[in-house]
Amino acid sequence: MPFPTTRLRRLRRTSSIRQMLRETRLAPADMIQPLFVRHGGGPSDEIASMPGQHHHGIDGLVETAVAAYAAGVPAVLLFGLPARKDEAGSEAYDPEGIVQLAVRAIKAEQPELTVITDVCLCQYTSHGHCGVLRDGVVENDISLELLADTAVSHANAGADMVAPSDMMDGRVGAIRASLDNEGRTDTAIMAYSAKFASAFYGPFRDAAHSAPSEGDRRAYQMDPANGNEAIREALLDIDEGADVVMVKPAMPYLDVLRRLRSETLVPLAAYQVSGEYAMLEAAAARGLVDRRAAALEALTGIRRAGADLVITYYAAEAAAWLS
Repeated sequence: MPFPTTRLRRLRRTSSIRQMLRETRLAPADMIQPLFVRHGGGPSDEIASMPGQHHHGIDGLVETAVAAYAAGVPAVLLFGLPARKDEAGSEAYDPEGIVQLAVRAIKAEQPELTVITDVCLCQYTSHGHCGVLRDGVVENDISLELLADTAVSHANAGADMVAPSDMMDGRVGAIRASLDNEGRTDTAIMAYSAKFASAFYGPFRDAAHSAPSEGDRRAYQMDPANGNEAIREALLDIDEGADVVMVKPAMPYLDVLRRLRSETLVPLAAYQVSGEYAMLEAAAARGLVDRRAAALEALTGIRRAGADLVITYYAAEAAAWLS
C-alpha cells in the first residue's frame, strides 16, 4: 500500500497546534465548587475521607467562596450541617438554618457570586432519609411540601438557584409552584434528575453526616443499570420546570450524560461526586497518577461527554491550574 497522504499526527505536532484544534475546552466558568458549612466559628476542619475539603464555619465559608470566585469559578453549591436533627428535618426550612445564614453571609460579601443550595432533608432528619419517614417508607407527597418550603426559604435568603437532590416524584413542579407563589419567579432550579443509587457517595455521607440510620435509598434513587429511566426522569423534570438538569455521579455515567445531551437543549450539569474525587486523591497520594493531570483529564472527559457545567471538588484548584 502507498503511504497514506492523511497523517493525523501533523495536527498533534506542537502544543500551539494542539491547543488551536482542541475540540473540548475546560474553563473555570464551566465549574461549580461544592462547599460544606456548619454552625460555629473557629478554623475549618478537614474532612478525613475527602482530603483537601473542609467543614467551614460561616466566616471560613465566605472566605473560601470569595476565593473561588476570584479564581474564576462562577458558582458555589452549599451543603449544610444542622445544629439539630429531627423526624421532619425542620432546620432545612428554618429561616435561621445554617444554609440560610450562609447564603446571606456570602451575598453580603460577594453579591455577584452565584449561590446554589442543595435542597434535601437527609442531612437534617434524625433517620437520614431524604423525606418524611412513615413505617419505614419515605412518604413522597408529604415530603414535597417540606422540600418546597426549604427551597422557598433558601430563595428568601438570597439563593440564585435551588438544587433538589431528594429524587421524590414531582418535587420540581412542587418547588416551582411554591417559588412562583412566593414571588420568587427568578430563582432557578437545577434538578438532580438522573441521580443514581451509587456506591460513590460514601465520602460525602461522611462529610454531610447524612447516612441513613436504617435501610438505604434505592427505593427513590435510580438503579445504576437503568439508562432509559434516567432520560425519562430528566425529561419529566424539564416538563415540571427545571432550568438545568443533572447526572450524578459523572464518570460512571458518561453514557447517560451523552444520551441526555442528545435528547434536550436545556443546560446540563454533571456532579463529579465524592467517591470519584477520593479515588483520584488516593491514587495521587500513592504516586500512581499525576494528580493535576488526572483531575483535568477527568473533568475534560465529563465536558466532552456533554456537560455544560461540572460540579467538582477540584473547581477552585482547577481554575488556578487553567489560568
